[in-house]
Amino acid sequence: MFKFNKDLELPPQLKWKFSHEPELLGWTIRARNYNTFVANCMFAFMSLVLMGASYFLYSTPAGDESVLSRVLASLCFYLLFSLVILSMTHQRMKFAYRFTPSGVECCEWKDFPEWVLTFLKWIAGITAIFFIFMATIDPSFLLGALIGPGGIGLTYLSMAHSKSYREMHTQYHHLIHEWKDFTQLAIATNREIVDLKYSTTMEGDDFVTNWNINIFCKRKQKEKVAELIRPFLSPGVPFIKAKVNVPLSTD
Repeated sequence: MFKFNKDLELPPQLKWKFSHEPELLGWTIRARNYNTFVANCMFAFMSLVLMGASYFLYSTPAGDESVLSRVLASLCFYLLFSLVILSMTHQRMKFAYRFTPSGVECCEWKDFPEWVLTFLKWIAGITAIFFIFMATIDPSFLLGALIGPGGIGLTYLSMAHSKSYREMHTQYHHLIHEWKDFTQLAIATNREIVDLKYSTTMEGDDFVTNWNINIFCKRKQKEKVAELIRPFLSPGVPFIKAKVNVPLSTD
């Protein structure tokens, strides 16, 4: 019925269960699936801490470092750790949704950000060349090369070869819900989200679990998505507009 632009390909680890059924609606999107206000506050706080640490690095020279050397070393320190913190607090999850007569399927995944490694490798090489060149004018820049490019290089190696770090930033999930399971439909007033509450019996349990699924929509599409979903729900299922609370993190 509606066709949104599909700009992401489903990874081979994930397959649609109801691929044999006609698609009523489907789209892909990148979204921050956590409490963005809290994450922004965390990043702002850590940025202030980094500014203080960078100033301390600048104000405590080792030996006869020049002012320019200290400024560059402090700047490299700040940019490096800001990038690391940003990659942790502002990650975007990839989502693919498919609605069929049987229900809703959601594939969500997060690949390891290889671009971060490429960026670190290039910035380490460029700054190292710069510091070595400047060291021909002022030998104190050699110390700056150890602190700045050297620190970036060590960070690159630790991120590239740490299995646990890679696993922390890699996820694949496939969620399947039948229409009869949903107990409430809500349009979020604070984000581009349609929220569906559902009841289900988890594998191995003998009791019903109540939970919810956030459907991340593209700009100005949540009303259309909700209107499409509504006729498939059981009679009497509430349809409301409310503020939706997204968890701090789904990791």
